[in-house]
Amino acid sequence: MSASRPRNTTPTVAPSWPVLQAPAHWRQLDFISDLHLQDSDLATFSAWQHFMQTTRADAVFILGDLFEVWVGDDVLATPGFETRCAQVLQAASHRLTIFLMRGNRDFLLGDAFAQVGGLTLLDDPCVLDFAGQRWLLSHGDALCLEDTDYQQFRSQVRSAAWQQDFLSLALTQRQQLAHDMRMQSEARKRSGATYADLDEPMTCSWLHMAQASTLIHGHTHKPADHQMTDGLRRIVLSDWDATATPARAEVLRLSAAVAGQAEGSTVQRLQATRAE
Repeated sequence: MSASRPRNTTPTVAPSWPVLQAPAHWRQLDFISDLHLQDSDLATFSAWQHFMQTTRADAVFILGDLFEVWVGDDVLATPGFETRCAQVLQAASHRLTIFLMRGNRDFLLGDAFAQVGGLTLLDDPCVLDFAGQRWLLSHGDALCLEDTDYQQFRSQVRSAAWQQDFLSLALTQRQQLAHDMRMQSEARKRSGATYADLDEPMTCSWLHMAQASTLIHGHTHKPADHQMTDGLRRIVLSDWDATATPARAEVLRLSAAVAGQAEGSTVQRLQATRAE
């Protein structure tokens, strides 16, 4: 990473919760999540590629599930869809700063991918200090507490021991296991199973610990702006699907106040094609 890029040097507000101080010259930040990029959906890939090539934001924050699945950075050793995605990121990184948070689908994204893509990996959660405000950023899945089965699964696959064992398997074996898990997930969706939303008391607790008033997250695919107790706010990002009717490719943009205005920021929801 170049020396001009911000470092997470501010003391943490809670164990392992770093604070990212946005440079004073940043005026616009774009947030996206849940693109679930895969080689069987080139329409969504193309929409994302166009967005990365044209956005005028100073930084792009990808808050989890950029990929439908990620079985290890060694997939980059062979040219294919994943390397094309890394090339899009690398090209964009020459003119803007890119931050990536791992999601529940691509939690195995590692330092090798970050280096190839020219981006910075973010801890989940982390705090962003921008335009005189503190914003809490998360993928969101860790706060879906009612889904106890998923939380047990999450705890297992996020452990260093499990990841070491999984990554020691042959690439083809990992890809098959990932395929099987995706099929199970799709079967659950077709069955009409309901999915837990974020737990509001815990969400508010996180915000109080972070000394922030707003959480920005993805994961649930339910874009909305929730007003909670104590003046706290939860902004949910949209998922992306260029094949849907209407197509979903939404960007959340934070814009700092212009010179002469009071300190603060505005929040907009834009279609990716209009986020230039």
